[in-house]
Amino acid sequence: MPATHSPPDREWWKEAVVYQIYPASFLDSDGDGLGDLPGIISKLDYIKSVGADTIWLSPIFKSPQNDMGYDISDYREIHQPYGSIKDAETLIQGCHERGIKVLLDLVVNHTSDEHEWFRESRSSRSSPKRDYYFWKDPKFDSDGNRKPPNNWASLFGGSAWTWDEHTGQYYLSLFLPSQPDLNWANEDMRRATYADMEFWLEKGADGFRIDSMNLMSKHPDLPDAPVAFPDREFQPGALYYASGPRMHEYIREMREKVFDKYNCMTVGELGFTKDEASVASYVARDRHELNMLFTGDIVDMDFGPNHKYERDDFRLSKLKHIVGMWQKAMIRCDGWNAIYMDNHDSGRSLSRYASDLPQHRKTAAKMLATHLGTLCGTLFLLQGQEIGMANAPESWTVDDYIDVEGKNYYDSVRQKRGPDADMSDVMREMRLKARDHGRLPMQWTADKHGGFTKGSKPWMRVNDDFDEWNVKQQEHDEGSVLAYWRQVLDMRRKEKDVFVYGRFDTVDEFDDSEDVYVYTMSSYDGKTAAVLLNFSDREQVLRLEPSFDGWKRLLGNTSKSIDRDGVSLKPYEGTVYANW
Repeated sequence: MPATHSPPDREWWKEAVVYQIYPASFLDSDGDGLGDLPGIISKLDYIKSVGADTIWLSPIFKSPQNDMGYDISDYREIHQPYGSIKDAETLIQGCHERGIKVLLDLVVNHTSDEHEWFRESRSSRSSPKRDYYFWKDPKFDSDGNRKPPNNWASLFGGSAWTWDEHTGQYYLSLFLPSQPDLNWANEDMRRATYADMEFWLEKGADGFRIDSMNLMSKHPDLPDAPVAFPDREFQPGALYYASGPRMHEYIREMREKVFDKYNCMTVGELGFTKDEASVASYVARDRHELNMLFTGDIVDMDFGPNHKYERDDFRLSKLKHIVGMWQKAMIRCDGWNAIYMDNHDSGRSLSRYASDLPQHRKTAAKMLATHLGTLCGTLFLLQGQEIGMANAPESWTVDDYIDVEGKNYYDSVRQKRGPDADMSDVMREMRLKARDHGRLPMQWTADKHGGFTKGSKPWMRVNDDFDEWNVKQQEHDEGSVLAYWRQVLDMRRKEKDVFVYGRFDTVDEFDDSEDVYVYTMSSYDGKTAAVLLNFSDREQVLRLEPSFDGWKRLLGNTSKSIDRDGVSLKPYEGTVYANW
């Protein structure tokens, strides 16, 4: 095929394969049931062997752990059960010795209510740090009952405002009451936050994933949200607390004051905003703001119209729309994509978008690896994805789920319906989408607790299937999911101009199919690969146009070349053919 565009602008962060580590669930080195930094350090060679060259650590900082570390009480200390500052330094050094970069989770939309800033802020209305957070007087209804300053709903249920008896005002807490929102309009607060960022960059961190990034700028008047649900007291307020008027100013200042002093990788979490123009305004090269974003739409494909835990089944057409949109959009705006299907806030993609049934699981996990490994952008894997980890089984009851998001929703619905109400519809959605699934302890061996801990009890239940699905079982099995991921990442690295930097095009005759996904990736110098994916539980025979005749298999177990008889794909099978 002819050349498609000019040579790519290469950057290390574009070519990175990022392995996300959820510290509590990775490996427990001391038997207390909780993963820790020494456990991570002991597995750096394994991470390197998978094909990853960057790790992203979910929060490791000091925290009361009301929201698993996304409630930070000190940005310059490590959560004690995870280890020490010395352990963090050893981890960073060990990564760099192996050519692995380190991303830290930067949680600066809010802190813990145990952070010293908030302790000072709530001590007095005249505290110098009072305006580090949002404080407002109450409203009163016609009967004199105290009400929050506005009608915003918390993302975890109830009001987004928490009453403080000591100073007689409410503070804004979009997540939990123990997670007060920082007021980014306060310049002193911003300077203090930048100093905490530099503290870790000076210790060798290579960049940040910025949590809840676009919530940092709120509408200055904090107005009432439109009433979307007349039967509810509190309403979704994202119109006024997401992507506010100073958002880009804050990001550019962050770059100028901090990131530009280092060759940082920056990944922003962009909630509530999924349109091309808004995303481009953050990642287009000439904007000089962020390297890439997590828009969340790829992990939201089965969310209901009004809530995550309402039903809306996955359809392949949704995936095609999202992937096609962002693959094309980033070329138009000269931006960059983050490629992922799993994270710590989602159920496992294998269980939600493919199949974890025993007869399909291995093939389906490989098919998803084929898909992710062939897209243009920076690739992110969640720990365990490389061995085909799946959601918890249907036999688990609500008592086996421990995450605050899912538990709060379940309890709120049960409270409305009554204690004896049928909750099977909510449990169905939790079994697919609860955050617990992405946080299940890593399955290392067939030993007790999957080799995650030698202690008597892990911090959360290990998936029941660890005896059949674990690293040790797959490590030397050439047909395993782990071996396949290594093959995919090796192909991606060797042919990065085709896959990492390539141009994405769909093959038109399959665009309307809800069963198969067919697209090509083309390099600037004329190399093209065809990616064929079966998302159904039935065999599919794909007959491509004559221009594909003779293309050779690059990945998979299908026929060695494309011919007029077509390519036969088993249920949930994927393959790649190339014109070179």
